[in-house]
Amino acid sequence: MMQTVSTAAELTAAIDEERDLPGCAGLKVAFVPTMGALHDGHLSLVRQAREYADLVVVSIFVNPLQFGAGEDFDKYPRTLEADAAVLEAAGADVLFAPTVDVVYPDGVEAANAAAAARPALQSGAVGKTFEGAARPGHFDGMLTVVARLFELVNPDFAVFGAKDAQQLFLIKRMAATEFPDLHIIEAPIVRETSGLAMSSRNRYLDAAALEVAGQLSKALNVGKAAAETLGAKPSLAVNAARARLEGVPEAKLDYLALVDPSSFELIDDSFTGRALMLIAAVVGNTRLIDNLTIDFQEPFA
Repeated sequence: MMQTVSTAAELTAAIDEERDLPGCAGLKVAFVPTMGALHDGHLSLVRQAREYADLVVVSIFVNPLQFGAGEDFDKYPRTLEADAAVLEAAGADVLFAPTVDVVYPDGVEAANAAAAARPALQSGAVGKTFEGAARPGHFDGMLTVVARLFELVNPDFAVFGAKDAQQLFLIKRMAATEFPDLHIIEAPIVRETSGLAMSSRNRYLDAAALEVAGQLSKALNVGKAAAETLGAKPSLAVNAARARLEGVPEAKLDYLALVDPSSFELIDDSFTGRALMLIAAVVGNTRLIDNLTIDFQEPFA
């Protein structure tokens, strides 16, 4: 039966209780941090975590530090009771649902100041591009809470979805310095039948908006086909994907770009190997992101 805890002491006790069982001295812990409003994409992370560890801890915490001015912190869906039910069914062992005071016992401003003194918790230049350009300060707040949760849970593995590619890149970079013994697991994107990447924000979309949102993944796949089937170079693959959206004015495109996943820097037409095509658009009032890997091989067409 899944335990639900809300304080640091309860969390430690729940994990230690499992470790104290006969034969569990070397128990491995996997951690899945979430903000709740769970969908099948989140549950796939829980199932993947189970493949790596004996004990699966899931957190639900809506982090105020990663919401900027005018963003949806207050209206972000909070569905703890429903989330707990689906987590238990998915095989989670411990649900950690702390308050802000538990995560930031000295206050949010003090947490910000402490993070500013730790270079690894600063997102730097990468954190100011793409999603960081649209949401200033978001990635610094994200790194602050992820590091804090890692300290509280002390997991052996942590599982994150590939949909938030820029976030995942920054977490891997931070963990390599701050938590070198922690293994970061990347879980594949889970999609609706339309191809739309699953997201908690999809619940804001009505039927018409959902149909529009499904065009984002179709544009990515057009870019992938241009490169991998027709041999297009990177700039032409981007152009092909962009052209796919020209007939969809309801999707207000923010960016469509190709980056090197090892650096998150833009690539040029001399690039060969595996790249990541990123897309962000606003449908209605909802910001959506997605990505797809694309392999570029010479000679280009």
